[in-house]
Amino acid sequence: MAKNSYDAQAIEVLSGLDPVKKRPGMYTDTSNPNHLIQEVLDNSVDEALSGYCSNIKVTVMKDGYIKVSDDGRGMPIDIHPEHKVSGVELILCKLHAGAKFSGDDYNFSGGLHGVGVSVVNALSDELEVRVKRESNEYQISFSNGDKASELEAIGEVGPRNSGTSIKFKPNPTYFETTEIQIKKLKHLLKAKAVLCPGLTIDFVNEKKSDDKQKWYFEDGLKSYLIESSDGADLVLEESITCSKKSETQELEFAVNWSLRPPKNKLDETYVNLIPTAQGGSHLNGFKSGILDSLKEFCDYRNLLPKGLKINADDVLNSAIFIISSKLQNPQFAGQTKERLDSKDHMSFVASTTKDILSIWLNTHTEEGEKIAELAIMSAQTRAKVSNIVERKKTFRGPALPGKLSDCNSQDLNETELFLVEGDSAGGSAKQARERSFQAIMPLRGKILNTWDLESAEIIKSQEIKNLSTAIGVLPGNNDLSSLRYGKICILADADSDGLHIATLLCALFLRHYKSLVQEGRIYISMPPLYRIDSGKDVLYALDDNQRDEIVAEFKKKKGKPKINIQRFKGLGEMNPPQLRETVMDPATRQLVQLSISSSDNANSMMDLLLSKKNAPARKEWLEKKGSLAKI
Repeated sequence: MAKNSYDAQAIEVLSGLDPVKKRPGMYTDTSNPNHLIQEVLDNSVDEALSGYCSNIKVTVMKDGYIKVSDDGRGMPIDIHPEHKVSGVELILCKLHAGAKFSGDDYNFSGGLHGVGVSVVNALSDELEVRVKRESNEYQISFSNGDKASELEAIGEVGPRNSGTSIKFKPNPTYFETTEIQIKKLKHLLKAKAVLCPGLTIDFVNEKKSDDKQKWYFEDGLKSYLIESSDGADLVLEESITCSKKSETQELEFAVNWSLRPPKNKLDETYVNLIPTAQGGSHLNGFKSGILDSLKEFCDYRNLLPKGLKINADDVLNSAIFIISSKLQNPQFAGQTKERLDSKDHMSFVASTTKDILSIWLNTHTEEGEKIAELAIMSAQTRAKVSNIVERKKTFRGPALPGKLSDCNSQDLNETELFLVEGDSAGGSAKQARERSFQAIMPLRGKILNTWDLESAEIIKSQEIKNLSTAIGVLPGNNDLSSLRYGKICILADADSDGLHIATLLCALFLRHYKSLVQEGRIYISMPPLYRIDSGKDVLYALDDNQRDEIVAEFKKKKGKPKINIQRFKGLGEMNPPQLRETVMDPATRQLVQLSISSSDNANSMMDLLLSKKNAPARKEWLEKKGSLAKI
């Protein structure tokens, strides 16, 4: 039960690395420790980008440790004038501490927030740092993010021998598994070497005796593209490449087209050598530039059939490409840096791409027409499919809402629409869903309270209009022949705000879509409020009672392993695998069907909760029974 009092004493201030330990999912991917390796690796690569490092070695050790070593300048070992601790200790123990904010020491870098390697420290059982600098080798160690030994000199090295070595062991409490995904790690290391010509990266997997590899590329993107497109029937003998630099940003790309694209075709994007799986500004700029240049080429040579329009997807359907952007102070969507949000960089990439492609197309007209032919074929196929299998819409004319991520199936026996609270949770849900039958519609916070309103009045609300268009039924309409989804699932946070939003949506369906409720089409998803870990066991709890029951069961186990409890602030804090398992996978989720009967008091309860006419009764009820509410 929530406390009645709320005063300054209730405010908790997390210090040091506590925020990371409390909310690890906000700082890294908790499905496995691969992202921790990337955070350490990025610091070494930043040294290489600045010209101070030429060799990096990554070792996966038999005892579960991971070691990343470089020959860069070495972390600072002198005492910070303000914080009175060594530079290396400050970097490892304090969030938002680093040398990459000003741009004085690093022109382009991936470490922007000053939290990466400190997150690794916070989420590791043990972490040891060795620094070679100023003719000496120094060592400092940490345990669960806390300093275990002081920084001390442990030997002498040559005057030109410098660098940093970080060895750490991920804490299984914070991860679904501590097994490293070796294949993905190798792909990342190879890509780093490709994107930073002259850098040598060694990899050793001590768990397998013959698992060693070394990557070094002089030719960079072009050779990587050719190697990755092995087996594809390339259209161009020489891939189109670009390398343009300004004072604050750079763009490199290589692109080709294939008549038979390989199963896993190359379409990778990077920012300051960090992989951006979700793309962002640089990919959008590339698409815009390549589309504009090809459209101009087609228009000038009258290649497009009458009435046919090509889009960026048509141009890139058969393309294989790699994009590497570098810029100062890039703005990422989150700490895992999977999407770039720097709007200014998009225009730089778009204009650069258009200039390069326009010049190339007009000097390679025969090959340009082959590329145009592939795009035209894609557009024609898309147009045919659209005419043959067009999903049912609410009414003729209006397009589906832009935020709706639709599914492929049209079978009402399997299709599901999730109404998700906010864009952040919507983004995770889109990654977690099964695209074939699950659609996602993010909502902007609390919708209009529609309980006292007429159906003709509520459609004036843009949010409700979008929702109506998505489901295919207008408010107050009992004709469900145009219904687009068999199940409509309300997916809101497990906290009080989320319950309020779920209540408003339930009121909308009860009052204005009663036929959907009567047919059993409306469901409420039950997201967990807690995740409880004990050793390798992971369970989720919907509320405090379930949490206490699970903890009690864990305590009965032999050996009594450490129990860690994570309280989810919201759905956006859960990573896609957690969201899939707990609220989206039909095999493991919990759904509650919204139903009404003549014997229940649903209408009177909604009147009490939401009707403006019942404000005095609601106030009286809150005064008498408000303290019984559980959050």
